[in-house]
Amino acid sequence: MHKWIMIAGAGFSMLSVIFGAFGAHALKERISEYSLSVFQTGVQYQSIHGIALLLCGLFALQLKNQSEQVSIWITLTASLFILGIICFSGSLYGLALTSHKWFGPITPLGGLFFILGWACFVVAITKS
Repeated sequence: MHKWIMIAGAGFSMLSVIFGAFGAHALKERISEYSLSVFQTGVQYQSIHGIALLLCGLFALQLKNQSEQVSIWITLTASLFILGIICFSGSLYGLALTSHKWFGPITPLGGLFFILGWACFVVAITKS
């Protein structure tokens, strides 16, 4: 039913480990300390929200006979977390690796998606 949420969570979590190792080993000598910390922040938020996606999937699995309304809120939560990872972490990766300043305004949008995702998760839990 919500198997795609768990697949996304596992995939983003796996990528956060890969990106973290890449940052720690391959980027350490190639980018500034500040850029490396920006990159690591992206990895941290991706990791946290990858795990949050797994929790959403497990919550959905626990409520096999959930109402349609709860299902919609869980789907919305997962979608917002994915958008948050792409916008927030993705823009930080772009900033760290390219120094293109146009990535900067995308980061707060990703943060907003994360906040809205957590709010939707609260609603899903409340309605279950």
